[in-house]
Amino acid sequence: MKTKILTLLLVGVFATSCVQIKNGEENFDHAFAHTVYFWFKNPDSHAERTKFEASLQKFLDNSKYAKTNFMGTPPKAVRDVVDDSFTYSLIVTFESAEAQEAYQEEEAHLIFIEECKDLWEKVIVYDSEGVRP
Repeated sequence: MKTKILTLLLVGVFATSCVQIKNGEENFDHAFAHTVYFWFKNPDSHAERTKFEASLQKFLDNSKYAKTNFMGTPPKAVRDVVDDSFTYSLIVTFESAEAQEAYQEEEAHLIFIEECKDLWEKVIVYDSEGVRP
């Protein structure tokens, strides 16, 4: 009987977390997306990757303006049109272009840049305003 209760409890927790993930997707703000690609000087350095990920996560956790975010690494490209030359990508959404401008000057963002700027050799940013209502 205890095993059945535990199993039901675990299924309930899993189902709830799936609903929360789905609800999180619904919170994606289509107003403004800020996409950043980073190319590291030493892309194979585990220590530098660990430092970058920790600093970036600290920044995102403390940003007053970033609504949703995604941090990723490139999968192995299987098509010629896919660029997998970058080390990390970051996609952050904002409620407006003005919020994205404010984010550029917030302390959490400036600390992240200071902590990690020596790791990358190239950064490219693509900003987009949404066309969905």
